[in-house]
Amino acid sequence: MTNERVEKATFAGGCFWCMVKPFDTLPGIQKVVSGYTGGHTENPTYEEVCNGKTGHTEAVQITFDPDVFPYEKLVEIYWQQTDPTDAAGQFADRGDSYRPVIFYHNKEQKEIAEKSKANLANSGRFKKPIVTEILPAVPFYPAEEYHQDFYKKNRLHYEGYRAGSGRSNFIESNWGESK
Repeated sequence: MTNERVEKATFAGGCFWCMVKPFDTLPGIQKVVSGYTGGHTENPTYEEVCNGKTGHTEAVQITFDPDVFPYEKLVEIYWQQTDPTDAAGQFADRGDSYRPVIFYHNKEQKEIAEKSKANLANSGRFKKPIVTEILPAVPFYPAEEYHQDFYKKNRLHYEGYRAGSGRSNFIESNWGESK
């Protein structure tokens, strides 16, 4: 018999390909799924989300054991993957389907996310306001299989995209290393 607790965390931070790897191999992480959430279309396709008519954003949903890896640490890692001052997209990816959002699954997650956002805003790390939204989780739709674990399946494409999009340089400039 196991005492393992399981929770979900859902984060939108631009291209979901770039949001999997930072979480994927952490202790207590059971899986990281690329997908779509926050919109009004059921079971959207990648093409539908990209055309901007579904209201969805690309996101990752993380299944984790909070006793092994607390939600606070997931949120801390999340901030270090995004530009929290850019509500219009992330890096080279522009539009609502790439907006930064923390989707909380319960009251505790909401409080942790709000406190973390306030701490980041007060830290002086960024000159512009922190605009990442904190919203209640809504249905999450897994992306097509070819998007899952993209960094493993297409390593060179992934690394080229991550660097070319400006994400790696931004993270290094603002957090000290490319995570």
